[in-house]
Order: sequence, then structure tokens, then C-alpha cells
Amino acid sequence: MRVGLILSEAFTGLRRNASMVISVVLVTFVSLSFVGAAMLMQMQIGTMRDFWVDRAQVAIYMCTSISQAATCADGVATQEQLDQVSADLEGDALAPLIRDVRFETREEAYDNVIELLGEDYASVVTADQLNETFYINLVDPTLADVIYEAFNGMAGVEEVKDELQYLEPLFSALTIATYLAVGIAVLMLIAAVLLIATTIRLSAYARRKELGIMRLVGASNRFIQTPFVLEGVFAALIGSLLAGGAVIAGIHFGVNGYLRQRVEFVTTWVGLDEAWVVIPVLIVIGVVLAALSAGFAIRRWLRT
Repeated sequence: MRVGLILSEAFTGLRRNASMVISVVLVTFVSLSFVGAAMLMQMQIGTMRDFWVDRAQVAIYMCTSISQAATCADGVATQEQLDQVSADLEGDALAPLIRDVRFETREEAYDNVIELLGEDYASVVTADQLNETFYINLVDPTLADVIYEAFNGMAGVEEVKDELQYLEPLFSALTIATYLAVGIAVLMLIAAVLLIATTIRLSAYARRKELGIMRLVGASNRFIQTPFVLEGVFAALIGSLLAGGAVIAGIHFGVNGYLRQRVEFVTTWVGLDEAWVVIPVLIVIGVVLAALSAGFAIRRWLRT
């Protein structure tokens, strides 16, 4: 009976403060949508980083006939210089760090360029202008600096490049976007907490005579507080569920329906599996913040 009475009081409060409840729902919905977006963006960054780090290579470009580097003063890299690089890669110092090595000849590089750019460039680009290249996959891609230090400045080597460095600006931009989403979400959550507290105080004030009677007949503070806490929790729960729906809609229409077809260089995207991880977190955040805010507000009101 007490449970039924508490729930009845909570729903009565929701009906009396419908406009404020709608405001709480909307603010919670927007704020938690930003939280969900930030979580999905961070998951996307992690997924992309794992994918590209595993495939990123360190490239050792050997000198060509048109190389301008100081190490290419003698012209095209000789067979001895190629053999020296190959031997160093297979040596005891570097071999444990390397997963595999692929050597690309000038002819293979030329064929790849023509395939990429088209036959119109066959008369513009010649094979002797292209580098012979060692492509190296490391066991631990974070140790690319070791390869750089070992071969940078070696005679016959034009340049040593870590391909992962080209992706760092993209990861940095996505991380900044995540921070912005988190910042907006925090501000909106603060607004939601304050709005919930204000709603509870107004609801308590509107029922001040009823609360006075309940105190006179010996009702405990917990019994009085619980309906008000439930009001905030119900409103926040609705907003959390709407935010969860927004997350699923974002994955379905934004990621699967738009980005997958238009951003072709990214082959791994977050999906519904990640969404079902995010949604329970959003619900917990919304419910816990609402319960704490409402509980604090009604406790302070009862003390006055």
C-alpha cells in the first residue's frame, strides 16, 4: 500500500508540473545525446586507430635519379646500398621488432602509379623517377622511431617515413571534436541538474500543506522525500530513453546510411553493438544525477 501511495504521489506531482517535467525531459535528452555522441566518437577514434596502427608501415625510400637529399649525392641507390639496408633489417638488432618487410621495385612502383593515375601519365612519369622502397610492418608500431634512427642519413636512403604520422592530424581533430561534445554535454547536464532541483522545489512548495499534514501524522522524511525523487527520476529516465533512441538513429541514419557510403577511406565504423553499450550508460547517468539532484533539493527544502 505504501508503495502504491508513493507512486500515486509521484505521478500526481508529474501531472501538476507537466511543463517543468517536459523541460527536464528535453534538457536531459539533449545533454545525454551529446554524452552519447562523445562516447561514440571516442569509440570511433579507438577503432580507427587500432585499424590503421595495425596496417601502418614505415617506408624506406631509396635514392632515385632526381633525388635532392644529401644522402643521394651519388645518384641512384646502388645494389650494395640496397643489400646493406636489407641486411640491417634482417639483423639481430632490428629483426625482433619487424613483423614483415616488402620490397617494391621501380617497375612495380611505376605500374602502381599508372594504375592509380591512368595511362595519360605514362608519358609524364618514368620508372627511374620513382623510388625503390622497403615497406616495413612492425610488431609494435609505436617503435617506428627506431627504424627512422637506424636508416635516416644512410647513404642511398632518400627518406624514412612513418605512414601513421599522416593520420595523427585526423585523430587530433576527432579528439578535439570529442572534447567539445563532452564540454557541451557537461554544461547541459549541469543545466538538467539545476532544472530538476528547481522542479522539485516548486513541486514541494505547491504541496506544502499536504507535506505539513504528513509531518503532523508522523510520516518519516524518507516517505515524504521518495515521491519527489521519483518525479525527477521518471523525467530523467524518459529523457535518457529518448537520448538512447537518438544514439540508435545516429548510428542507423548518420553512420550506416550516410558516412559509410561517402567516407571510403574509413573502413571500420562504430555500429549498433557500440550503441547498445552506450545506451545503458546514458540511462544510468540520467537516473543517478536526477536521483541525487532531487534528493538533495527536497532534503534542503524539508529543513527550511
